[in-house]
Amino acid sequence: MTAAVFLSPGACEIIARQTPTPPEGSVLVRVAACGVCGTDVHIYRGEFPNARFPLVAGHELAGVIEATGPNVPYLRSGDHVAIDPNMPCGACRPCRRGLGHLCPNLAALGVTMDGGFSTHCVVPARQAYKLPKDLPLLVSAMTEPVSCCVHGIEKAHLRPGDVVAIIGAGMIGLIMIQLALLQGAAAVIVSELEPRKREMAVKLGATQALDPRTEDLHGAIAKVTGGAGADAVIECVGGEGTAQQAVSLAGEAGTVLLFGVAPEAARITVSPYDIYRREITLSGSFTNPHTFDAAIALLQSGRLRVEEMISHRLALSDLPDAITLIESRQAMKVMVEPGA
Repeated sequence: MTAAVFLSPGACEIIARQTPTPPEGSVLVRVAACGVCGTDVHIYRGEFPNARFPLVAGHELAGVIEATGPNVPYLRSGDHVAIDPNMPCGACRPCRRGLGHLCPNLAALGVTMDGGFSTHCVVPARQAYKLPKDLPLLVSAMTEPVSCCVHGIEKAHLRPGDVVAIIGAGMIGLIMIQLALLQGAAAVIVSELEPRKREMAVKLGATQALDPRTEDLHGAIAKVTGGAGADAVIECVGGEGTAQQAVSLAGEAGTVLLFGVAPEAARITVSPYDIYRREITLSGSFTNPHTFDAAIALLQSGRLRVEEMISHRLALSDLPDAITLIESRQAMKVMVEPGA
């Protein structure tokens, strides 16, 4: 097997390794596609505290089972699978309250253990979700980010007829647009700097896609709502300024979902009285608790379009280029295909 190994911050090497035999309760997956996301960039730059070098990153993966270890009765060689990378301990207080995604001991493929930037990956069988074989594996590799967005939409508490504002139309924002419409949103107004992403937002159903440098987002929302703010605001950038803006866009009884990953030191200012008097809800969304099956169903149905937002398909040896593409904002979604 061949793996792209992050040896130290900023250093990636393609290394040949012996293909492992899956242990009990595990499967060996031949990786067909693995998405590159912001977490991978932070790991590569040494900015992710839980990651330890050397590491094979990559947590958005799908592929074909090549071998199964003992005591794996429900999966077979040849099965197509998407992998949920997140593994709670099952014993801490959050886990025992059904909040495994908030587990302080959370392990994750591609973060705390080797993941999908490799031709092969050993994963616990319980993390492998069997896929219909007519669902392309390139699309299936989007299951993990879609599952995270499904959880976010659940936390946004959308109702039919809502006016939704989405800040940022990268891959996450583009998924959120579609999920909001599937929830019955009457209008989805998007703020995005990049022209190509604004065009894609409209193509995928956004009512409007505005350039925040030259267009009035508050005014556009007020025009649709008769002077009120948005019923839900979903921040998909992870910036301090955009998080502050998200709060200002919410209308009465509105929900502000902070989905983008802001720096830990970032701070915003809110008025406790304003939250009290207008019943504003501030909500966060972390990973994908119990939403993997829903994500697969949405992808299988065709009602969620993701393939057209994949802007780059690269070989394993091009992983450093993928990191650069994401940092320069040139890509919507980069997929690494280890077998290419």
